[in-house]
Amino acid sequence: MLYLILVFLVIGSDQLLKSWVVGHLSFGAFKIIVPNVFGLTYVQNDGAAWSILRGQQWFFYLVTIVAVGVIGYLFYTSERSERLYRTGLALMLAGALGNFIDRLHLKYVVDMFQLDFINFPIFNIADMALTFGVICVLIAIMVKEKVTHD
Repeated sequence: MLYLILVFLVIGSDQLLKSWVVGHLSFGAFKIIVPNVFGLTYVQNDGAAWSILRGQQWFFYLVTIVAVGVIGYLFYTSERSERLYRTGLALMLAGALGNFIDRLHLKYVVDMFQLDFINFPIFNIADMALTFGVICVLIAIMVKEKVTHD
């Protein structure tokens, strides 16, 4: 139940911030949050990171549907004691669904977080959840593997 709450909190905060950005920032406008470090820029991304595979919406629909199925299966078959692993899966699910909602509703993903000190794609909360989820799952697998071999 806690994992489901996490999924809804991440999706909710992602969609609320996206809505705020669309309502308060002009397309392409940059709002400085921390000078020379971080800001908000409203962009519409119909691809993946760095706009790779632009306009391939059916590909993203298919990948998301498959990913949600795989994540659901992995969660269902995991042990309740594998908290980090299950948290990672929940974050991955929330990230995938957060961007899927945009793609279904808008035909693109609203991105807004821009790092000003490095050439990095503009991203959103769903992207962060997906990334942190993958990191959590990888750490959980590595820790389990190390414990199993020691």
